Amino acid sequence: MTDALPTDVASALQKVSELLQRDANEEAAHAAALARRAFPVAAELIRLHGVALLRLGRRREAQTAMNRAAEIAPDNVELQCNLASLSMADGRVGAAIERLQKAMAKTPGHPALLQALGTAYMSTGQHVQARDLFALAVKNLPEHPVIRLNLAVAELELGRLSEAEALLRQVLHQAPEIAVAHVMLGHALHAQRRSREAAAALLQAGKLEPNNVQPAYQAALLLDEAGDLPGAHDAFTDALARAPDSVPVTGQLLYLRRRLCRWHDIDALSERVLQAVANGEPGIHPFSFLAEDADAAFQLQCAKTYAGLIEAQAAPFRQQANLRHSMPLPDTPIRVGMLSDGFHETPVGQHLVGLIEKLADSDLDIHLFATTPDDGSAVRRRLSSAATLHDVSRLNSAQVAARIHATGIEILFDLNGYRGRGNAEMLALQPAPVQVSWLGYAGSSGAPWMDYLLTDAITLPPELREHVSEKVVRLPRCHQPNDPNRAHSQAPSRVECGLPEEGVVFACFCETHALNPGAFARWMLILQQVPDSVLWLLTGPANTDERLRQAAQALDVAPERLVFLPRLPYPDYLARFAHVDLYLDTLPVHSRAAASDALWAGCPVLTRTGETMASRTVTSLLHHLGLPELILAENTSYIGMATALGNDPDALAALRRHIAQQRDKHSLFDMQGFATDFRRAVMAISARYRIGRPPKDIDL
Repeated sequence: MTDALPTDVASALQKVSELLQRDANEEAAHAAALARRAFPVAAELIRLHGVALLRLGRRREAQTAMNRAAEIAPDNVELQCNLASLSMADGRVGAAIERLQKAMAKTPGHPALLQALGTAYMSTGQHVQARDLFALAVKNLPEHPVIRLNLAVAELELGRLSEAEALLRQVLHQAPEIAVAHVMLGHALHAQRRSREAAAALLQAGKLEPNNVQPAYQAALLLDEAGDLPGAHDAFTDALARAPDSVPVTGQLLYLRRRLCRWHDIDALSERVLQAVANGEPGIHPFSFLAEDADAAFQLQCAKTYAGLIEAQAAPFRQQANLRHSMPLPDTPIRVGMLSDGFHETPVGQHLVGLIEKLADSDLDIHLFATTPDDGSAVRRRLSSAATLHDVSRLNSAQVAARIHATGIEILFDLNGYRGRGNAEMLALQPAPVQVSWLGYAGSSGAPWMDYLLTDAITLPPELREHVSEKVVRLPRCHQPNDPNRAHSQAPSRVECGLPEEGVVFACFCETHALNPGAFARWMLILQQVPDSVLWLLTGPANTDERLRQAAQALDVAPERLVFLPRLPYPDYLARFAHVDLYLDTLPVHSRAAASDALWAGCPVLTRTGETMASRTVTSLLHHLGLPELILAENTSYIGMATALGNDPDALAALRRHIAQQRDKHSLFDMQGFATDFRRAVMAISARYRIGRPPKDIDL
């Protein structure tokens, strides 16, 4: 039995349209093909046949059908829009624009043509032209929320955030069920630094699309950014329930649980993350991966995979930006740029400001690019006085890259790496001819756009060199600058700090992601073997402090033996080291800045050396301070040394006196010497660039 041919074109069109609305595309294509035998010159029927074929992935047949329909009805607006969409899908945007402009000449102001042409302009970055077309379409068809949504997207691309927000709220008033409008509202609010409101908009989109992981995932990232870690944890957990195999969600949830010290359920997540890195699956952030028990080879693989994804996204924008670099004249000063989110009251700012002040009198032309706004702090004022500081906090990545390029930076130091507000997307645009990684991320970037890594021979010994993708510049001292002139307050009493009047005070003031069950268990063993001692920790987010007290009790240590230091201004925090007898470092991520603060304050630091750069920075500090006996190779000796020192107050006092005496005369705190070495590194990098030689390893 064969299918009966339809008897009239109207019923055939209705049937095909209904099938397309139900997404029954195979049936729609069959019904349209059958109807075309009865009505071979019905242009709309042929067009709908083309739509069904296109949905089925049969592009060549769809194109043939559309072309045939256009021969019959060349003025059909929907048909011209369909053909333009096909051209755009084939990468022939110019042909699509030409077709739509010709159609517009015949049917001026038609909303569908305005919308299609605006979309074509958006794809080529012509956002002003697109905005004007969408605005006219809205005027001609104000009741259509999708057109208003497209106008909002164009305004968002143009940076007109309040206009975009107003349009999106109008869309949602008309059609609150449009999930993508909630998503775009989230983006508009986030661009205005309203992270919590943005997260709420994305969570609403997630409710409308329960099978879509992206809104919940993006909302979790924004809640994290806003400091609502419990809310972020719930959103990440929801996202993982929607997409159990999602590598990015798994990685972010694992990192957040480490920060919240929710250790009871992280092993399976950690195993999945390690497996993803081993398989080259994208989505694991290199900075969070430093907290995992992985070697340097794994860390490099993670960074390369992450950088590869950014490179693929950035390549067309880099080609479009076309930031060409002119070779400086031989006798011109070297213009050095430093890019960071820490040029204020942060560890980066505190440790760097002394170096910048010493370099102010050198022949280097220093420019600082601050991606965070002025906090009014003394550190920000000192930095602004010692160098040219550019506040780029309100610019997007492309705009920051353009500013750096326009400034004529020859050597750009990235002080973030993958830490904090990472600069990878911007650096991938190659705003400077030579780009150097330093300080922020304790590992290799794995990125083709980074030329050098500034480090030292202890942090990066020869056996780890193969796990660094950049060329290496090794300073003759610890690569972390240590300002000898740090401002500190008068230390309050032990009781005012919440400490007991007697007993040894062990401390670790690192962020909670650097803690882990193994390190914590070692500390509890130390407390058990040193009577009346306490462990002083930096207070963590949410209810982390209580969770750690519960973990101590589970390991037979009284919860009150854990004391927590609230977040304080830097001078007040620095003063607290007067009451610390021994600072206990972490692994696999060293404390770095906090350990440096401890040593500056005269407090001995005990560390365990690992096999990655992230686990060797404090080793470098102690090595260059001449205290190799405080560098241990394995857990048993670490526990033994901490216990021995904790039970020997005279030895601790002698160590403190020795370290305090070194501050004014030792090379670790010699900022003028550091500035001299840093200048030598810059001169060596510049010399190779200016004579047209590629980067190479440099040992100073």
